[in-house]
Amino acid sequence: MQEEAAEPEAMTQTPGRELATSVELRQTLAGLASLAVLGAHPDRVRPAHYVPAYMASAGCRVVPVNPRFEGEILFGERVRGHLADIAEPVDAVVVFRRNDAIPAHLPELLALRPPPRVVWLQEGLRDDDVATALTHAGIDVVQDRCIMVDHRALVGADGP
Repeated sequence: MQEEAAEPEAMTQTPGRELATSVELRQTLAGLASLAVLGAHPDRVRPAHYVPAYMASAGCRVVPVNPRFEGEILFGERVRGHLADIAEPVDAVVVFRRNDAIPAHLPELLALRPPPRVVWLQEGLRDDDVATALTHAGIDVVQDRCIMVDHRALVGADGP
């Protein structure tokens, strides 16, 4: 009898986790070199602008994503219309969208190759079903936390 071979991805995929402890968050934040910002905005008074601006000032490459502003320049990068328009890998995707809009982005998040190490749902955002799907795909998740606040507290970089 021949044994059926398991699918390679299933054998090597490590489940993601929902990150919540200071140690987990610090390790994740310290390792970020690039991030996509879903819902980035040019208005400097909006969190979807000043939070990624802070991350850029802390040394991260920030790739803004928002179809309303596609082609404009934010944080020194051309705004992409969709996550699928990002040609290079990113370490994280930071989400600035309404809660009810998050599930619609799940296919795009899961299609990123290579996948991001973490999807970060900003403060006030939580979707446990999306988080479960992402962790099952091997992607870590942070929910309802501000990446700027955590970065300042845990990594200690000063921003604008």
